[in-house]
Amino acid sequence: MKTTKPAADGLLSSAKLWTLTFAPLCWAAHFLASYLTSAIYCAKYAPADGDGLPIRIAVALFTVIALSLIAWIGGIGLRAHHMGETKLPHDDNTSRSEQRFLGFATLLLSLLSGVAILFTALVFVIMETCH
Repeated sequence: MKTTKPAADGLLSSAKLWTLTFAPLCWAAHFLASYLTSAIYCAKYAPADGDGLPIRIAVALFTVIALSLIAWIGGIGLRAHHMGETKLPHDDNTSRSEQRFLGFATLLLSLLSGVAILFTALVFVIMETCH
């Protein structure tokens, strides 16, 4: 007799291993975009007074986009974490428990990446000029 797995709902199938890496990748992309924009603008296009306002605007835009993506992936992780009736720790040997654990880890990595993005953006809030 062949046993089949129960049909997975949308939350179960959406919390996969790749979701763990999405939030740190957003932070890395934000970090690179912010510092590369700053370096290129200050080296090639900055006026004589070195005004940093265009960089600050660009970094603010990068920050909003990155935090939006992280909030989206964190929401997926939160929904996967709250799936079902069990409580922490999610250490049962079932696929549902595995998905809940991945959801919880995704949520925590999203929070950590969000804080890292805010700290990266804080540098550009303080920065007034390129020099």
